[in-house]
Amino acid sequence: MARLPALTPKKLLRILKKHGFVVDHQTGSHAVLIHPDGRRAVVPVHSRDLPRGTALAILKQARVAIE
Repeated sequence: MARLPALTPKKLLRILKKHGFVVDHQTGSHAVLIHPDGRRAVVPVHSRDLPRGTALAILKQARVAIE
């Protein structure tokens, strides 16, 4: 399996939106996204790259395949 590249929160939001997620609301620095089938994902929104483990956990939580 290939390594996940460094992702900014903005890139991760774009990936999730491409997979059908929409921003439900934002509380402080965390955006909550929902999918029409009920899946949820919470993305911390800041200017730094997300740690790889955090990005992987968010993608796993959203049940999005790592491409």
